[in-house]
Amino acid sequence: MAEDLAKWKELTRDVSDFSSMLKAARRAEKQGEGDVPRIAVLGTNSIQLIVSVLRALLLSDGQNPRIYEGEYDGIRMDVLDSDSPFYRFAPDYVVLLPELRDIPAYPELFSSEEETERMARESAGYFLGLCERIHEKLPAAQILLSDLVLPFSEQLGNLEANCGFSRTAYLRRVNALLGASRSGYVTILAVDALASYVGKKNWFDETAYFLNKSGFSLQYIGDFCDLIRRQLRALSGKVRKCLVLDLDNTLWGGTVGDLGYEGINLDPNDAVGEAFLAFQRYILLLKKRGVILAVCSKNEEDLAREAFEKNQHMVLCYDDISCFVANWNDKASNLRLISEKLNIGLDSLVFFDDNPTERAIVEKFLPEVAVVDVPEDPALYVRALDRFHAFDWLQLTKEDISRSKSYADNRKREELLQSLDDYGEYLRELAMKASFLPLSENSRERFSQLINKSNQFNLRTRRYSEAQIGEMMEDPAFGLYTVSLRDRFSDYGIIACIILRSEGKSCFIDSWVMSCRVLKKGVENYTFQKILSLLKEQGISELRAEYLPTKKNRMVEGLLPELGFSLEGEDGEGGRRYRLELPGGEIPAGTYYIEEE
Repeated sequence: MAEDLAKWKELTRDVSDFSSMLKAARRAEKQGEGDVPRIAVLGTNSIQLIVSVLRALLLSDGQNPRIYEGEYDGIRMDVLDSDSPFYRFAPDYVVLLPELRDIPAYPELFSSEEETERMARESAGYFLGLCERIHEKLPAAQILLSDLVLPFSEQLGNLEANCGFSRTAYLRRVNALLGASRSGYVTILAVDALASYVGKKNWFDETAYFLNKSGFSLQYIGDFCDLIRRQLRALSGKVRKCLVLDLDNTLWGGTVGDLGYEGINLDPNDAVGEAFLAFQRYILLLKKRGVILAVCSKNEEDLAREAFEKNQHMVLCYDDISCFVANWNDKASNLRLISEKLNIGLDSLVFFDDNPTERAIVEKFLPEVAVVDVPEDPALYVRALDRFHAFDWLQLTKEDISRSKSYADNRKREELLQSLDDYGEYLRELAMKASFLPLSENSRERFSQLINKSNQFNLRTRRYSEAQIGEMMEDPAFGLYTVSLRDRFSDYGIIACIILRSEGKSCFIDSWVMSCRVLKKGVENYTFQKILSLLKEQGISELRAEYLPTKKNRMVEGLLPELGFSLEGEDGEGGRRYRLELPGGEIPAGTYYIEEE
């Protein structure tokens, strides 16, 4: 392990965090802490150093991975041999790293559009066919497939961009087909985008290739392995979902308390003002893809709000902000307040503040919060946030798109709550409607996302990849169900997922997770009654369940006893097993104010 870390230190450009990474990695390896994912890395080019650096990065994340390293040019050898060591290793995740040499054929000059398209589909089909073969043998494994890095060489010169049969156009089409035609158990690694960002003339190292068959310059091995690491992290449910923004000299130039809303610099005819506007437009795009926006500013709240409501150049609106905190308290305390108001963990927050002192305070007192290193030049704000890769999610669902709006609508819900004296009356006024349905293929991505992201309302915190969920959908012993909800303000979409496993007349709640957006609204009572009614129809007489404690799911510690379960046993680490004998008569109605959709 020390040798792996030494290679990481030698080969990566940014090693400012190496000391803390080294300590975390050694601690994880020595104590056997953290998750133990089984990862197979198969590649056409040399992958030895990739495996070493990836292992070091995962160790620094508190994971203690077991990694299968394929042979050089060994993808076909491992995948097509049913008895290969790769299949006997039985990985949870497979990282496939093909190369341009794997392309079966390229179009001839003046090939027709139809012929070029046919060949592109064959090439994409070759790579996806390898994935399908892996899925047949390892149905629970999630596959990370690298796209193809387009070469810098242009045999046709400028005509590469003008001829559909050119190698450049052809490879772009193959990459597009990989993304469009992939199955749910395949995630595309955007390596070509990474290579384009650093520059193809820097990415490719011909000398290194001819000497040791390295597919790219080892200068960028840290960036390459970090791309893989981020996807593995997302698969394990470790995702950020809220961007917390300072205001003065972050969203606009100047101090609104001194200059007033009309004096801050958002002038589209000024270079500095234009930079802040560009940053706001980028933030608005993040909001539209589902990132929650919050404000954490040392300001008078009414003056800060005026900038959003009265400055004619503002791109962001006050209603775009789900949680607006402007006061003179320290920002670490205010970030805790934002976490509480939004009912999300501190490890869901990303903090963007131009003041290095404020950033240092947050990093010291709230290490769970991701803090962006903000440059002095606002022209570079978009690049800094984009390259921070804080919001690398595996899927994008309609629930993600509506998430930010539903959080922003919480202000309206709070106003309704304040206008009423009784909480039950408040729930009735929300006019909630729900549906409890078997999991469909169309909802599988959202189901996988919720299973892997939910932490607070999560009885067992078991993570399942989309491939594993697909396998359970085919198994008659499992029942997978979703709950969707809407109220007078928002359509939440799918907000709860349940996995039931039956054994004869007994059933076990394998997983029950729910979005934190709908906590304390009676959804758990509605869901539980639907589960009981379902099991009664199936002739089930016993329901078993389990609570496994984590740092984040204490809120459901007492849920099962509240629902009538009896304690059966405990383990030495706080886990508890429960049993409920199902009633033979009418199912008792829980207390909730939800109508059937």
